[in-house]
Amino acid sequence: MEGKTVTKVAQSGLDKKTLLKFLHEMLLIRKFEDKAGELYARGKIAGFLHLYNGEEAVAVGAVSALQKHDLLITHYRDHGHGIAKGIDVNRCMAELLGKATGCAKGRGGSMHFFDASLGFYGGWAIVAGHLPLAVGLGLASNILGKNQVTLCVFGDGATNNGYFHEALNLAKLWTVPVVFLCENNLYGMGTAVHRASAVTEMYKKAAAYNIPAEQVDGMDVLAVREATDKAVDHVRKGNGPYFLEVITYRFRGHSMADPILYRDKGEVDEWKQRDPIVTFRQKLETEGLLSAQEVEQIERETDEMIAEAVRFAEASPDPPLSDLYEDIYANP
Repeated sequence: MEGKTVTKVAQSGLDKKTLLKFLHEMLLIRKFEDKAGELYARGKIAGFLHLYNGEEAVAVGAVSALQKHDLLITHYRDHGHGIAKGIDVNRCMAELLGKATGCAKGRGGSMHFFDASLGFYGGWAIVAGHLPLAVGLGLASNILGKNQVTLCVFGDGATNNGYFHEALNLAKLWTVPVVFLCENNLYGMGTAVHRASAVTEMYKKAAAYNIPAEQVDGMDVLAVREATDKAVDHVRKGNGPYFLEVITYRFRGHSMADPILYRDKGEVDEWKQRDPIVTFRQKLETEGLLSAQEVEQIERETDEMIAEAVRFAEASPDPPLSDLYEDIYANP
């Protein structure tokens, strides 16, 4: 693949505190997903569950390039994005369990994390359906003079959808401040990219709308951060949208209901050798930025956070039946 990978941590220009924060966030997301999978298997979580294992570097690297007032909207594999944007893991876990204390009051579940107070405008279950909404958020930012950048995350399968083409066209016409980030994990549900798209390098599709684009190594958190930082800077300066194709890989199935019969085990094992958490930790250790004691501390802290999230979620109340009629219409 094309795209620049940062091979040396020192080249990133980031301080140690920020680098350790990246490792902490990626590990927290991984452990959150592992625990969610366990709770689903035990019947504690209902509905669909799409896990983010293997793709953590994308959410952590991309969101770190945003400013606090910037916006994020994404697809239904949304846990990692929500956590990276700052939603408390307690509220995330409570949402999975359908509790009133969840980030969407227990009504959205796995596919619909949401917290407008943090600029997180949710996970959306309709493939590519949120791309026009991202353009609307960007247009509103321009009209209101808010100088916000909207990061719009979607999968490779969305690029074959009409919403995708309409959104990119209008974004360029109206010079809206949106970074379109395609998480290309090589499969749309169970269909390999080359079986569904005549163009297999998704970033090239942006050329049809005169939008600058590049391909990035999504297994390298620093490469994602660097590319997103460049894209955000371009957009914030009023130059219109930017397109990133981030090559990544999900270690689990499309959802917990997926038997994964369409992938070769050797392919999965090969990608797991590039686990973004393991390789980043190794880089930090090699360059003397991470000690064994710090690894133990991060492991302990994330374990405690996940254990507390489960306790919080299980102790939280179910939404009352009276809530069925709340939040149906927007307040005038």
